[in-house]
Amino acid sequence: MRERGISFKEAFNQAARRGLTGEKRQRNKRFVQKTFSLGQVEDLRWDKTLGIDEVMEDEELTRKLALNK
Repeated sequence: MRERGISFKEAFNQAARRGLTGEKRQRNKRFVQKTFSLGQVEDLRWDKTLGIDEVMEDEELTRKLALNK
């Protein structure tokens, strides 16, 4: 059963034709991402977090290597 809209093949062919002919699609407006302050963590030790990150990465690599035996 076919849903409304166009098929993947039709959409692909339309996009390919637009790309080959140089036809440009009009954009509505520029996308702007809103940002929000998450506050500051006063007692976070960055040197400790980087060390934990390295240990976690090593464990993950070891796990992946063990799976590929």
